[in-house]
Amino acid sequence: MSKKVLFCATVDVHFKAFHLPFIRWFKEQGWEVHVAANGNTELPYVDRKISLPIQRSPLQWNNLKAYHELKTIMNRENYEIVHCHTPMGGMLARLAAREARKHGTKVIYTAHGFHFCQGAPLLNWLVYYPIEKILSHFTDCLITINEEDYALAVKRGFKAQRIEHVHGVGVNTERFQPLDDIHKQEIRLKFGYQPDDFLMFYAAEFNKNKNQQLLIEALAMIKDECPNARLLLAGEGVLQAKCSDLAKRLGVSDKVDFLGYRNDVDQILPMCDIAVASSIREGLPVNIMEAMASGLPIIACDNRGHRELVSNHKNGWILEQNDSQGLADKIKLLVRDQDLRLQLGRSGREMMEQTYAIHEVLNEKCSIYTDFMGGRESVKWATQ
Repeated sequence: MSKKVLFCATVDVHFKAFHLPFIRWFKEQGWEVHVAANGNTELPYVDRKISLPIQRSPLQWNNLKAYHELKTIMNRENYEIVHCHTPMGGMLARLAAREARKHGTKVIYTAHGFHFCQGAPLLNWLVYYPIEKILSHFTDCLITINEEDYALAVKRGFKAQRIEHVHGVGVNTERFQPLDDIHKQEIRLKFGYQPDDFLMFYAAEFNKNKNQQLLIEALAMIKDECPNARLLLAGEGVLQAKCSDLAKRLGVSDKVDFLGYRNDVDQILPMCDIAVASSIREGLPVNIMEAMASGLPIIACDNRGHRELVSNHKNGWILEQNDSQGLADKIKLLVRDQDLRLQLGRSGREMMEQTYAIHEVLNEKCSIYTDFMGGRESVKWATQ
């Protein structure tokens, strides 16, 4: 009989976006893979898909139903490993696995950026910190994806059996890579842009945390000096209309392209000149890793996730939050200095290849998994 692993998160698209290489790795080891989450997304490499009514808000009654379903499933299936993700998925899975842990199930939780961190609102500390501290008692391995979260969990005495740091979920450095000038111009024409356009890219949901308004304000400051500058915003969300209205008021609506949800970011990024990021809080942002893998310099607002990836004058700059003037000044510098853009972009690409490439992160995760699998000598290690 094959061993079983359960992956759990709030919504199933989380696995499609970030975890398929790890799910596939378990299949390659001969394990039976189950996934539990809300949604109807088809997932490869999965033997059983369990639909749960998990809601992002902890105050929804459906979460109680999801908890009882998870508990029943875990007690019946005798999973060797449960790996849970996202705040609600992680909370419900760890609570539901308490009885299963007594019979040998090992519970791994990946914190994709604690909601409490340096500079986070007091309410986040009052609500999320005690929850995570308590739940650490029911965690065999807590995985953090940035150094700040790792240091916080250790310093604050989280009671997980192990606390580990891995470099995020990895980035596909073959899918995301720089283009030579000829192919770059070909793709620009394909998407309707001109060779001399200066393209700035940001992919994120339109919400308060992502703060796209800052980017539009900075663009308005440089519109006269840099008339060819354009801002490409991929994503959807409740604040998209507000951002569109702001662009009109500031006279840059013809320079801001709202691209909506995209599944071709790997084509769009390499044709751009720089990536910008205005978010207030990040764990370890995949959008920045993809931009760096594509050879773009980064201008980003200060938060723990951006600090983990961006070093001043090495692959871009970190600016104080809401510093629209500083953002505008750095954009102008890169508009004028192509050699600097190339230098910063190459440095970022090298960083992704050496540390954050998917095969590097996969090996970090595999090392943790094998400690809970038994029979290390039989494990097949990933090469890519």
